[in-house]
Amino acid sequence: MNFGIDRLIADPALRAPLGGRCVALLAHPASLTADLTHSLDALAALGDVKLTAAFGPQHGLRGDKQDNMVESPDFHDPALGIPIFSLYGEVRRPTPAMMQTFDVVLIDLQDLGTRIYTFITTLRYMLEAAAAAGKSVWVLDRPNPAGRPVEGLRLRPGWESFVGAGPLPMRHGLTLGERGAWFVATLKLDVVYRVIEMQRWAPDAAPGFGWPLGERPWINPSPNAPNLWMARAYPGTVMLEGATLSEGRGTTRPLELFGAPDIDARAVIAEMRALAPHWLAGCSLRDCWFEPTFHKHVGQLCHGVQIVTEGPAYDHAAFRPWRVQALAFKAIRRLAPDYDLWRDFPYEYELGKLPIDVINGGPLLREWVDDPAATPADLDALTAPDEASWVEERSAYLRY
Repeated sequence: MNFGIDRLIADPALRAPLGGRCVALLAHPASLTADLTHSLDALAALGDVKLTAAFGPQHGLRGDKQDNMVESPDFHDPALGIPIFSLYGEVRRPTPAMMQTFDVVLIDLQDLGTRIYTFITTLRYMLEAAAAAGKSVWVLDRPNPAGRPVEGLRLRPGWESFVGAGPLPMRHGLTLGERGAWFVATLKLDVVYRVIEMQRWAPDAAPGFGWPLGERPWINPSPNAPNLWMARAYPGTVMLEGATLSEGRGTTRPLELFGAPDIDARAVIAEMRALAPHWLAGCSLRDCWFEPTFHKHVGQLCHGVQIVTEGPAYDHAAFRPWRVQALAFKAIRRLAPDYDLWRDFPYEYELGKLPIDVINGGPLLREWVDDPAATPADLDALTAPDEASWVEERSAYLRY
């Protein structure tokens, strides 16, 4: 299959509208062509694209920050002689001065298919800035490795943040290009918007179910996104950023597992299976031991649970990562009602709100976990209408 960047590089006719115009690129470390050339270098080598600026989202254009929520500076590219602007540094929205450096911005970002991934918000902010400045936006589309399934509560009004760009469910099932079209329509943006579509993307096809396994190598779009299995679990395990449990940062399998020095992982798994075995379909759980080399519980031996999404037990249509992780929280709360589960710190520039609520776009998930009387059926009753309404709404934006 071909990604949007590969089609643009290979076809001069697709690039023709860029002739004579100043072009910027918004990209990150996974913005690579089929031969593993960074998109910025590939565009610069063409000779018929006038690059005048580039932008990097969280973690930088080339990937300069390993840990989470660490800002990147602006800099000047010495080889290309253009400014590289950080959209996760002094600003997160492009400034008017930045917008004056180009006529068309190409956006080539590998996404993970989860609402909280900040590249989604950066896309929205760029679209809004382009509409205000009269600039054009082209998205060079890439696969959603989580595929088409939908899961989770939709973000509630008033809970918008840098990890919540709009009323999406946690696992939304759109590509970046499709999501950009949704932003343009729902925000009523007056902007010239174009998607360079992929060719032959098959999100329902095994074994990748969204990612072309065997055709394209996995390149980390952010430092702790090391493989497809992480991308599958991420709509659930990202909630661990709002919990005191380790999400495996500082290990070789981040965001596929969770644990802490003071939990009994085998008891947690047993409680999960007793509470809602139907929520565990499509994956396998195993208890494990790990010692983070940085981040939460650094240097401490943790008993944990790995959510395994590779191998014959994986069922893409049945797997519900958001419910799996919610169930893990519920199991821990039932086993130890006073367990200090929720972190409290300024998460992604949000003050006065618990991170778990910012991540979920509202307090409903946390309230369900903390309510001793609340059952899995209660969470399903809250969530199913959100999922159904989103499936209907997003149908107008599907391109593949």
